[in-house]
Amino acid sequence: MPYDAPPDDLDLDSAKSVLDDALTGADDGELFMERGVSEMFVFDDGRLKTASYDATRGFGLRCVAGESTGYAHSSEMTLDSLRRAADAVQAAKRGHSGILAADPRRTNAKLYGDADPTASPGFKDKVELLQKIDAYARAADPRVVQVSVSLAGQHREIDILRPGGALYRDVRPLVRLNVSVVVEQDGKRESGGHGAGGRTSYDQWITPDAWERSVQEALRRALLNLEAVDAPAGEMDVVLGPGWPGVLLHEAVGHGLEGDFNRKGSSAFSGRLGEQVAAKGVTVVDDGTIHERRGSLTMDDEGTPTGRTTLIEDGKLVGYMQDRLNARLMGMEATGNGRRESYAHCPMPRMTNTFMMGGNDDPAEILESLDDGVYAANFGGGQVDITSGKFVFQCTEAYRVKGGKIVAPIKGATLIGDGPTALTRVSMIGSDMALDEGVGVCGKSGQGVPCGVGQPTLKIHGLTVGGAG
Repeated sequence: MPYDAPPDDLDLDSAKSVLDDALTGADDGELFMERGVSEMFVFDDGRLKTASYDATRGFGLRCVAGESTGYAHSSEMTLDSLRRAADAVQAAKRGHSGILAADPRRTNAKLYGDADPTASPGFKDKVELLQKIDAYARAADPRVVQVSVSLAGQHREIDILRPGGALYRDVRPLVRLNVSVVVEQDGKRESGGHGAGGRTSYDQWITPDAWERSVQEALRRALLNLEAVDAPAGEMDVVLGPGWPGVLLHEAVGHGLEGDFNRKGSSAFSGRLGEQVAAKGVTVVDDGTIHERRGSLTMDDEGTPTGRTTLIEDGKLVGYMQDRLNARLMGMEATGNGRRESYAHCPMPRMTNTFMMGGNDDPAEILESLDDGVYAANFGGGQVDITSGKFVFQCTEAYRVKGGKIVAPIKGATLIGDGPTALTRVSMIGSDMALDEGVGVCGKSGQGVPCGVGQPTLKIHGLTVGGAG
């Protein structure tokens, strides 16, 4: 979509007139317009199983009055559709008389260029690449019996029209490569996987060095599972590895620091600004400005520039992640965390890249300090209760540690606890903070958005480990 023209049939002057009428007397609102393309290639069972290409376009019109929101969307980018949407959303301001909130501040930043990552390489080259990765994985070890490789990319172009005519524009590329292998030995099968990606072109993810590393890492995890013994059960000290294990922080703590849960009093952190909520040394930030990271955007889906928001500093709760609605109702500043899955969804406070800062402890010494416990290097899925912060997470790569040494890989381990309590039990913080490799998708209220997580190596006292015995 060229940036000097409106999308499809929507003339900006006409759209502005409809928008202004619809939001007269409202507190906030905008016209969110989106166009995008996405593709997915899946090579499975030795053949190309999926090759899809989709084009998306549409708008969402929002009217905010007090705590009420009227929202309507359409895939028809026409003035008639916009007028029908305007008629629908005005119900939210019935009997309400407000003053429109000021526009988001402008930014000169532009994280990404206009190039569409799905345009190159071509279809044939992508299929040949997947064939090559499949063949390499099958030849890497005689125990490999199944391989699945996927390549996905998308390009989104966003226009946000504010009452009065201010226009905000953004471009958002996103790519990802995933490799999964199944190995078999003595009639026992196990699997392992690895994924990587970011907001860039395919180039850096499809070099031989990059995809061979993904294959080797997936294979390593699968073979490790062949050797794994049943996990222990009980309360014990746990060391979490750097990078992706930050997903536990994301779920168990991050959601509880989003503005809507705190405004409504449903978070374990509600009303606790300024309080010591974590151990000394624990600093947690959300940063949507890190170039090419999966959770990074030039601006959020309301037009507010993304930023670096400190949430917990040296153990004290100092901030929340805010969209415009909750920031206004709480008397705070929007932090650039108003995100939506697509034009068909309302924005809400969401994380971008959320991580714990590194400390001063040597990672090797942290592991050596673990007398009898578990080292969790990677996680799969989990469940979290936002109100209490209680979580259950499955470990996809974990080890039994005794006397400061790894004695065996374990399978079937789950970590059970609650985020607020776990933060107070952090006793060592490594100097090796790392972000994940670009695979995170965050779900909330039925919406999924790309995100990033991260942390250093951590030691936590007294987590409950669920296992086989």
